[in-house]
Amino acid sequence: MLLPCLHKDLIEAGCDEAGRGCLAGAVYAASVILPADYQNDLLNDSKKLTERQRYALREVVERDALAWAVGIVLPEEIDKINILNASFLAMHRAIDQLVVRPQHLLIDGNRFKSYPNVPHTTVVKGDGKYLSIAAASILAKTYRDDYMNRLHEEYPVYDWKDNKGYPTKVHREAIRLHGITPYHRKSFNLLGDAQLSFDF
Repeated sequence: MLLPCLHKDLIEAGCDEAGRGCLAGAVYAASVILPADYQNDLLNDSKKLTERQRYALREVVERDALAWAVGIVLPEEIDKINILNASFLAMHRAIDQLVVRPQHLLIDGNRFKSYPNVPHTTVVKGDGKYLSIAAASILAKTYRDDYMNRLHEEYPVYDWKDNKGYPTKVHREAIRLHGITPYHRKSFNLLGDAQLSFDF
């Protein structure tokens, strides 16, 4: 059973990202504010759920949350500011859109760039410990999956419908054979060991 919150007396938003380790596509982040006494035995780290469970829970989270939002940072932005900063920026963009102002942020991971005037706590593997972070992980993952599925229609050779932009063998081989798309992150090691021989 995940914990409902860290601070019962504060309006607390959980934040998580998806797509940080991908070779292609935007990084997505979500921020979710749940009711202070919220309970849901099914909510968990999105990586521990099936695709069907994630999408079913997305509807539950969007219905039950006091506020929720998704932030996006595009590949060209990632190449300019690096993926760590892009992950923080995606979270900031999600927080910016919340219709309820949080008084505290619960961040999945061990690092975060402070959001103006809102204190935060980082929690390693927080998506398996706090309901609001788990909810954010589900939103970030499913909305990013939707996005990568759309990109797959445009560039099916990279198999994004299955790998979602992660560095699978099929994905890297497609890059080697067909080159890159506008959605690839040029600052990443796109070919693994063969990176230096690749001509952008």
